[in-house]
Amino acid sequence: MTGSGKHGGGRGAAAGLSDSDCSGLLTGVGSSVGPERGRARPPGTMSGSDTAPFLSQADDTDDGPVPGTPGLPGSMGNSKSEDPEVPDREGLQHITGLSPGHSALIVAVLCYINLLNYMDRFTVAGVLPDIEQFFDIGDSSSGLIQTVFISSYMVLAPVFGYLGDRYNRKYLMCGGIAFWSLVTLGSSFIPREQFWLLLLTRGLVGVGEASYSTIAPTLIADLFVADQRSRMLSVFYFAIPVGSGLGYIAGSKVKDMAGDWHWALRVTPGLGVVAVLLLFLVVREPPRGAVERHSDSPPLNPTSWWADLRALARNPSFILSSLGFTAVAFVTGSLALWAPAFLLRSRVVLGETPPCLPGDSCSSSDSLIFGLITCLTGVLGVGLGVEISRRLRRSNPRADPLVCAAGLLGSAPFLFLSLACARGSIVATYIFIFIGETLLSMNWAVVADILLYVVIPTRRSTAEAFQIVLSHLLGDAGSPYLVGLISDRLRRSWPPSFLSEFRALQFSLMLCAFVGALGGAAFLGTAIFIEGDRRQAQLHVQGLLREAGPTDDRIVVPRRGRSTRVPVSSVLI
Repeated sequence: MTGSGKHGGGRGAAAGLSDSDCSGLLTGVGSSVGPERGRARPPGTMSGSDTAPFLSQADDTDDGPVPGTPGLPGSMGNSKSEDPEVPDREGLQHITGLSPGHSALIVAVLCYINLLNYMDRFTVAGVLPDIEQFFDIGDSSSGLIQTVFISSYMVLAPVFGYLGDRYNRKYLMCGGIAFWSLVTLGSSFIPREQFWLLLLTRGLVGVGEASYSTIAPTLIADLFVADQRSRMLSVFYFAIPVGSGLGYIAGSKVKDMAGDWHWALRVTPGLGVVAVLLLFLVVREPPRGAVERHSDSPPLNPTSWWADLRALARNPSFILSSLGFTAVAFVTGSLALWAPAFLLRSRVVLGETPPCLPGDSCSSSDSLIFGLITCLTGVLGVGLGVEISRRLRRSNPRADPLVCAAGLLGSAPFLFLSLACARGSIVATYIFIFIGETLLSMNWAVVADILLYVVIPTRRSTAEAFQIVLSHLLGDAGSPYLVGLISDRLRRSWPPSFLSEFRALQFSLMLCAFVGALGGAAFLGTAIFIEGDRRQAQLHVQGLLREAGPTDDRIVVPRRGRSTRVPVSSVLI
């Protein structure tokens, strides 16, 4: 090498490398280094792809590259970029130790519990007018019921995310759901003078949801890969809108049958006991990340919690998709609590339903109808989102975030129209709600899939937890209370009437359309980074990448059949 005789030769000797060794190394990996970038692409990536630096990153500094690893210089594999092989059914059974039927049964159990969680969450919304009458509270206090629950759920999610990445996920879920069932049952016996106790019990319900929602998707990720995973996630996330709709239906119908809204809160605890038994008897713990590794790749070990947070903060696809999902949570949280009450007020203004007076049971079919719409649009939207993204993915690797963006941006005008038309036609309102909720539901399974393929297996529960924290902190933790607060403030500025109650809630709910448009923009930003972040996660799982620390400036070079870490300055001359 020209100019290396004095300075370069000394550095090479200090590292135990000759000039020819350095020349050979630079021939293998240095051709990827451009003077304008000063960094190399990961081996096996194609020119022009959006990737992270490789020269300062390797997975295991003690073991060299496995012979035959695709894309590595000197290996027996193909030097071109290749996606990891997708195991067939027999391969998955060998890796996980579970038959395809048993794996599908585990997903069915997880889906049942997810449905139960959302059914319990929205049973309260189905009987909200009766709760307001029983405790004699206003809109802001009603919104606080959901806000307290979401806040507790949000605070506890990182705790269970940390535990889920390190301990047995099955037993964590069993304990959380058993506790949730007991607290939910206790909340149905609170006297009317103790509204604060209802808030407390709804907050404690967040323990069960946090223990489950942060962990269950990672179990599915460790059982299936590629399109199989997408399909199973779509089944799992069908339970969100379906469970939400069943919550409205169960709340309203059980109240009508029993003549007391308290009985609506006593349905899900019994089903929760069944859920714990199914978890204990059916679910088995699969090895973390095994289905995504090559058979000869070293197993992934958990890193420290702070290292996990730093890695997630440097992952733009995770951050932006979480912000987009935050907008989804804001809109769905507001509609979930307030849509039945808004529809009831609309019917009162139109003269189709008598007003809900103090001391009387609120008679309305809107909770039932809205629940049915939520179930149907959820199934339709989740299925459409998964299928459209699966088909577009063949020709466009950015299909997933683009589908999410289209769903949010498309739902915003229809949600606005549903509010604007409510005073003129309740039928038109339902039609626009149907279209808007269908487009909104396209995000659920696709967002989960994005997280699972841009984050490595050993920190997925942590990623799920902090996506929950972010989406609830800025989303549905505050949106029901915020909408109720705006509604109360607007009502105070107008003369008291049923029309002013309707208009106040109508104007406050229009905030949802604006937030939905912001979420669509976040998903468009995700599409810019998704390819590079996905490829980086794949390389890490396959053992081809190691995450560098803040001061790590070393590379891995072969020395006597093994890998040796040397400073970059010893090689890049």
